[in-house]
Amino acid sequence: MSNESPRRPPDRTWLAITGLLLLSALPVIGGVLRLSDVPAEAATRSAASSVAAVAHIVGMTVYCLLGAFQFSPALRGRRWHRTAGRVLVPVGFVAALGAAWLAVFFGGPPDQVPLAMVRLVFATAMIVFLALGTAAILRRDVTAHGDWMTRAYAIGVGNGTQSLVVILWTVPFGDVDAWGETVLVAIGTLITVMVAEILIRRRASRRTLAASPAAAVVS
Repeated sequence: MSNESPRRPPDRTWLAITGLLLLSALPVIGGVLRLSDVPAEAATRSAASSVAAVAHIVGMTVYCLLGAFQFSPALRGRRWHRTAGRVLVPVGFVAALGAAWLAVFFGGPPDQVPLAMVRLVFATAMIVFLALGTAAILRRDVTAHGDWMTRAYAIGVGNGTQSLVVILWTVPFGDVDAWGETVLVAIGTLITVMVAEILIRRRASRRTLAASPAAAVVS
């Protein structure tokens, strides 16, 4: 009889975190490059919009990179998760509010207004999800908190998916016009949102399966 302990399934958590960091790298790099353009654009936009642009870029960078580690079970039960969460929630609000401000007070070409409105919809949804997640943890509903924060993070990291979708389309088919970009950006974020919903449903299924044996023992 073998004395070897059964092998545990490989932990793919860090693989997922690495994927999220790589996905975040695209908008982060783009954001850093955009920061250098903010002084030049200050002449064509209000001071408030310039501040909103910087707040959005910096906030979303911190939110996406730091937020990836919140999906680690090894860190979730430690003080680090709570400490990081106290940073991520206000940073997430700043990033989303900055995006919303830039969309509402959009001063670019008229054909890009639909794209600004799409970004406004997602920014508003992110603000709502963050608020619901905060309210859930204040009433100590950890499950609902995790679900709402997952949805909020999906919208934040959706900037990376948008970039991938645009690249995968334009490489074989060429550049798109403003309407085409609007559609691709919406599709990119919706893909990330759908993946988040699948993750949430799987977590709910695992909790149900874990609770079933306990219920059977009690009965």
